[in-house]
Amino acid sequence: MGDKSKIEWTDATWNPIRGCTKISPGCAHCYAETFAERFRGVPGHPYEQGFDLKLIPEKLLEPLRWTRARMIFVNSMSDLFHKDVEDAYVDLVAQVMKAANWHTYQVLTKRSERLSEMLRGPLRDAAEEAHIWWGVSVENRRHGLPRIDHLRETPAAVKFLSIEPLLEDLGPLDLSGISWAIVGGESGHGARPMEADWVRSIRDQCKEAGVPFFFKQWGGIRKSQAGRELDGSTYDARPAPGSHPIPTPDRRTTLIRELESQMAGAIRQKERPTWIPAIQRTR
Repeated sequence: MGDKSKIEWTDATWNPIRGCTKISPGCAHCYAETFAERFRGVPGHPYEQGFDLKLIPEKLLEPLRWTRARMIFVNSMSDLFHKDVEDAYVDLVAQVMKAANWHTYQVLTKRSERLSEMLRGPLRDAAEEAHIWWGVSVENRRHGLPRIDHLRETPAAVKFLSIEPLLEDLGPLDLSGISWAIVGGESGHGARPMEADWVRSIRDQCKEAGVPFFFKQWGGIRKSQAGRELDGSTYDARPAPGSHPIPTPDRRTTLIRELESQMAGAIRQKERPTWIPAIQRTR
């Protein structure tokens, strides 16, 4: 994790929050929880508390220090819209994404109702930024399809679907307003099977709707052996990344100081002074 990632559809991960809780069938074999819980109780390890939800303010300004433009998966080890992450902290994450605009951000959630509420309200400015992509997870019809509707009602400039793990045939999809679809099977111990026709159906609907289609993996216990070819082809389409120039070192330093000041104000209002030392130590 960090400024490099093995996830096929991104370049890097950024985790100003760690930990999460299960809310739907797609969470059953969560890779992030499995990873984190291996280190529960290990003194000094980032996941000493396992997968318990935890804010990591010292990570907030990390993208401002990455000088090469990256595609960044935001909170690969959590969910920005978890109910226990305060609006003020969500807003701080959004402010960093807006400021460090030479990167492209991929924000993925299962909490689509809160996503919709915030993107239509306090995060509207961030929603309309083309370098910030907002997505929802879709694993089945019951839980996944309503999330697509919640995402569609937002003003997000780029809306994407992570259809992983795909647990059943989704049937006809309304892809209007959707900018990208990722599909993948579950991997690891206990992985639930995915049928090829389910994937073909989504691929064909994306083609008809003009939506870029990315096939990540078949998954399974040995996902490397199963590969990621579908009918003899690989599918790597995705929207074009943002195109903002990388600012000078002096400008980045100014941005960091401005955000530190903004964060200090937000933290004073919430009476959380312990956040500031963690942020300042990362200068």
